[in-house]
Amino acid sequence: MGFRCFNWLLVIALVLSMGFQGELAGAHGGRQPLQSLGAADDGVCTAVVSPQGYECREYEVKTQDGFILTMHRIPQGRGGGSAGRGSLCCSNMESSRYVSISNLHDGLTWLLNPLQQSLAFVLADNGFDVWITHGRGTRWSRRHESLNTSDTAYWAWSWDELANYDLPATVGFVFQQTGQKLHYVGHSMGTLTALSAFSEGKLVDKIKSAALLTPVAYLTYMTTTIGRAAASAFAGEMLGALGVAEFDPKGAVGTKFLEFVCATPGVKCFDLMASLTGPNCCLNDSTVDMYLKYELQPTSVRTLVHFHRVTFRRGVITKYDHGSSAANMAAYGQSSPPEYHMSNIPHHLPLLLSYGGGDMLSDVKDVQLLLNDLSNHDADKLVAQLVKEYAHLDFVMGVNAKQVVYDGLIAFFDKHS
Repeated sequence: MGFRCFNWLLVIALVLSMGFQGELAGAHGGRQPLQSLGAADDGVCTAVVSPQGYECREYEVKTQDGFILTMHRIPQGRGGGSAGRGSLCCSNMESSRYVSISNLHDGLTWLLNPLQQSLAFVLADNGFDVWITHGRGTRWSRRHESLNTSDTAYWAWSWDELANYDLPATVGFVFQQTGQKLHYVGHSMGTLTALSAFSEGKLVDKIKSAALLTPVAYLTYMTTTIGRAAASAFAGEMLGALGVAEFDPKGAVGTKFLEFVCATPGVKCFDLMASLTGPNCCLNDSTVDMYLKYELQPTSVRTLVHFHRVTFRRGVITKYDHGSSAANMAAYGQSSPPEYHMSNIPHHLPLLLSYGGGDMLSDVKDVQLLLNDLSNHDADKLVAQLVKEYAHLDFVMGVNAKQVVYDGLIAFFDKHS
């Protein structure tokens, strides 16, 4: 792998989250022609979805704190007809409605594989009205009502704001547009934002069910050596002290930080995909190349700091720590950041948790901590699926994910429609 790949994979470990130009390869060598995303005005509809024969619509949604987010909608499959199974919202890597929110990547992750393997297209072809959200700070969601991306204040957010503002805005918009509750799909950080929102009673009146792929809540047992080295050595606080608010993995700061982490004793940077995410079993090389080349997006330094601090709070998930008792008191009315209690998630909310035995980011033992929190969940509303051979990226890029995960996911949605 080239150096650019190292950059992207390092960020996966830090942010736990998961674009195109030219062609994408199919699982067996077939090609999908795609228009270029090189021009500034290229978008998901014009460059990715419409050329494949799907109807596509674009919307803008403003959050309560002034961010303007782009959403893309695939209202039906290529065969036409109505979306009889309802609306679905994806959060990345983010059903009848499907909404996706992501960090360090945008919603294109759901469209990366060939048509028969990409979850968004699979859902549309199975009668779902699919909505994809691009999270704040990423390629198509970089506008604000009063701030520019060059302003430090633009980047003054962590994943708390994704749970408090981005998800309620996008889910509420789809609910308003369709007049119905929706299903939700999240991957990696898209699960953390949803779980955090659910634990505070947000969205549950608008959600039919939620499918959480590689659920991230606790990070106690994260086993990736690069991820732990990055977390323990990560100088997010130092970057903040230096006035760096935006973390661009492809920029000078990201490159220098990568060099620093790769120089850490015990860190092996020659096989970063496996070192960061675990031994993914079922990825297509051409798809991975496109993913690494085009999908990495900027995020806030504050988000990285938030993950760093949560990583080392064993068995505890908290809101962003502002660094002093006084600052926390001003933000929260208490000297330490409040906790997110996963056990507060409403017991009647249908949840599907699908996780991998080889995942080094969302470790099996950490998922078990989450399942322990959900031990009082209604038995008929909680499904846990362990895919022993899967690691972190197989759930969104695996060539056999449709058969292994997505078919069961669709059956789960149908049951709770």
